[in-house]
Amino acid sequence: MPLALREAEKSTPYRSWKAEDWTASDDRSFLECHNSTGRFHGNLDIQTLGGAGFASQRTTGEDRSWDLSAYAGIVLDIAEADDKRYTFILKDELLPRNPDNGREQATISWEYDFKPCFGESSLEKGGLVFVPWSGLKPTYRGKEKEHADPINLKTIKRMSIMMRSFFGDQEGPFSLTLRSISAATSSPVEPGRLEQGAARSAASNTNRWTWYRQSFTVSCIIAVAHLRARFACDCTILRTSQQFASSLISSPSKELKGRTE
Repeated sequence: MPLALREAEKSTPYRSWKAEDWTASDDRSFLECHNSTGRFHGNLDIQTLGGAGFASQRTTGEDRSWDLSAYAGIVLDIAEADDKRYTFILKDELLPRNPDNGREQATISWEYDFKPCFGESSLEKGGLVFVPWSGLKPTYRGKEKEHADPINLKTIKRMSIMMRSFFGDQEGPFSLTLRSISAATSSPVEPGRLEQGAARSAASNTNRWTWYRQSFTVSCIIAVAHLRARFACDCTILRTSQQFASSLISSPSKELKGRTE
């Protein structure tokens, strides 16, 4: 699996995609590995389970571990995609298999849902999806886990790509082609190339709020400047009046002095 730890100003070369780095968690998905891309595809059948269902590919090897504590999140570099929603998953803990049935014991999964977005000018280049650590949602056996301990980024044990029905919202053939999965110290995703859905709306609202905030700040600065200038002017007039009055009291003019005499 071409996982490269991308630094702030440079990136290390990606390794080739290898089939032995991945395995299916079901019998409905496949991962076609080429030198520069990995294609996650299959058919999501939800009729058997009454609207539920998922298809997933995960990394192999229970002794693998990635230290991602120095990074801000994961970048998925997507070459091609359909119009479906996918889920990227991390695990920081793997338990021994159940001795009674040999099945893997459940642990907390950290999930991030995304839907790749390709603009007219970026279709050939593909798209980038940034997965910030703060965007990961803890789940246990498919349900959101409340009061979960923070994810241990020093010992990431497994990564997965999943296609699921989202309670009957999507089904049928799916296809997602990735160039790479990498860790990044900051988001390389431009606002116009974010994935669709909440992330795009949040980015739009953030940009709009930033514009309003900046405009309000500039207006406040201008208003304060005017007030300061006016206040300084008023103070100058007041000081001048006071000085003139003081001069009249302490040093009367000859004309006034002559009249008093």
